[in-house]
Amino acid sequence: MDNRQAIGSWLSGPRAAMEEAGIDLGYRGEQLGLPEHGPGSIARPGRRLGALVVDWGLCLLIAYGLITEGYNTATGNWALLILFLMSALTVGSIGFTPGKRLFGLRVVALDTGGVQPLRALLRTALLCLAVPALIWDRDGRGLHDRLARTVQVRV
Repeated sequence: MDNRQAIGSWLSGPRAAMEEAGIDLGYRGEQLGLPEHGPGSIARPGRRLGALVVDWGLCLLIAYGLITEGYNTATGNWALLILFLMSALTVGSIGFTPGKRLFGLRVVALDTGGVQPLRALLRTALLCLAVPALIWDRDGRGLHDRLARTVQVRV
């Protein structure tokens, strides 16, 4: 095996290595009964990260402008609290935050379609811990979504 091929397989990740070995993993969301493309398909990581950046920036702006006097260490803590409240309330009621709406995303429950407030609260608490959101399954769902039995889909 050429060194370039070994490095390329390492960089492309385990999914590409499994597909190269002949294992058919299907598309993201196939196991969940979601379409491969278009509305209702699983949201891609770039869109989800963009929505989170917009929401975090909005929360930082609110904390900076309304709560703390200038930017200091307390600003980040207040912004995290505002993000928790905003996400729990908006996802639990309408299914999206301002950032998710801007990027055309929605959080839905796998069994009912709408997100119940307790599921949104659990999902948001795990999201604010950050580590569960960084652990993904083969469908691209974070651990926070798996535990809350939700999924982010394109609108």
